[in-house]
Amino acid sequence: MLAAVLAPLVGALLVMLTGRRPNLREGCSFAAATMTFGMAAWTAHAVLAGGPLKLRLFTLLPGVSLTLRADHFSLVFALVASFLWIVTVFYGMGYMRGLKEHAQTRFGACFALALFGAMGCAFSDNLFTLYLFYEIVSITTYPLVAHHQDREGYEGGRKYLVYLTGTAKGLVLPAMVLTYVMCGTLDFSHNISSGIFPGNANRLLVTVTYACMILGFAKNGVMPFHNWLPSAMVAPTPVSALLHAVAVVKVGVFATTRVMLYLFGVDTMAALNLGVATAWFVSFTILVASLVALSKDNLKLRLAYSTVSQLSYVILGAALLTPAAIQGGMVHIVNHAFSKITLFFCAGAIYVATRKKDISEMKGLGRTMPLTFGAFAVASLSMIGVPPVSGFISKWYLLTGAVAAHQAGIVLVLLASTLLNAAYFVPVVYHAYFGAAPDGSGGEGMREASPALLAPLLITAALSVAAGLFPEFFIGIVKGVLP
Repeated sequence: MLAAVLAPLVGALLVMLTGRRPNLREGCSFAAATMTFGMAAWTAHAVLAGGPLKLRLFTLLPGVSLTLRADHFSLVFALVASFLWIVTVFYGMGYMRGLKEHAQTRFGACFALALFGAMGCAFSDNLFTLYLFYEIVSITTYPLVAHHQDREGYEGGRKYLVYLTGTAKGLVLPAMVLTYVMCGTLDFSHNISSGIFPGNANRLLVTVTYACMILGFAKNGVMPFHNWLPSAMVAPTPVSALLHAVAVVKVGVFATTRVMLYLFGVDTMAALNLGVATAWFVSFTILVASLVALSKDNLKLRLAYSTVSQLSYVILGAALLTPAAIQGGMVHIVNHAFSKITLFFCAGAIYVATRKKDISEMKGLGRTMPLTFGAFAVASLSMIGVPPVSGFISKWYLLTGAVAAHQAGIVLVLLASTLLNAAYFVPVVYHAYFGAAPDGSGGEGMREASPALLAPLLITAALSVAAGLFPEFFIGIVKGVLP
């Protein structure tokens, strides 16, 4: 477990030391990513065979320590993030070299440091440890967002940092203090039923603490603190993939649901009616972000607002407080990761091959880039929730959980969002294959991107299908979270 957290940190140091030798530098990135996934897989085997693992590194105050814990909840995020880092190393190498981007050593080092923070979040045993690694992710990804070092890059990076560190310090830190005062500890509960708040805790203070947590972990993309996410699209596409699929936003929804289920617990949330309120609150984000996505012609911006919408499925699942919904929300962490990283990989491959960013310019490109747009179509079907692709599994469990919670309104929200997903994804694929190129060129002279870009997006698209056809592995892990 500790090795899985430290491997990306060692990788970042090696990348910096080998910066003048690009092939060796990329080899170090690949080795670190492989080691991280290997250690995460070994940890998963140990947890599934013998139960949770725990490692206390040091104690600051009674009930406040830097402690790592691997349990079923941790494994979902840790396995996906570490595996997709391997794929992204190859993609990033092809993308950055293909465009002859500057500062590739800094890029690789910060990428590894972001995974160090993400793995630390995955294996956090308490709110203090989670907060510490959450902030590491925010700080180390700023140079990635501002990578181009132009006006747009600095502006997007500044907004990114202000939103994420501002909400964390302004909302999560006070909530930590309130939690410690009421509970005497920041340690997460060992099951999702009880939480850590005593029965005689002030209901208003508990509710305020809860609201600060939901809004403070702004990486979850919940409106109104979502604008950092589309603003960060000024970054190179591998960074967008990192933001939207591998680390940053997944850290946000992971932290949010970890707090909801292991700090407050199902019983406390039900007693204070926090679950239903949260479900309707994030439903607003699900629908409005989808409507905004419909209006965007820039492909990365459309995908960004799709992410804002899709992230709230995870929180919605936890908020419904039924076993099926909780499973659906957690499995969506996996399914969204595979599908959304495919979509961003496709966007980057299209740009490298054609220099086109807007959807209106991509008509007819499916005939010259059939593999890229085929992968895009598969990932789009997953986002819509069409079987047998993995997104169907998530939505099925969420719908079942909403019915079990007697929330007919949430069922309608899920169905409406599915129609909106189709409305902003299907036209992209349809016009790519059947539309006429706007310049009348028909795509002559254009072809698929290099194998370094093509292979990763085909792998992740295949994984989206595999996770839909064979969902038992992650469903089995998720079942271990339930009481």
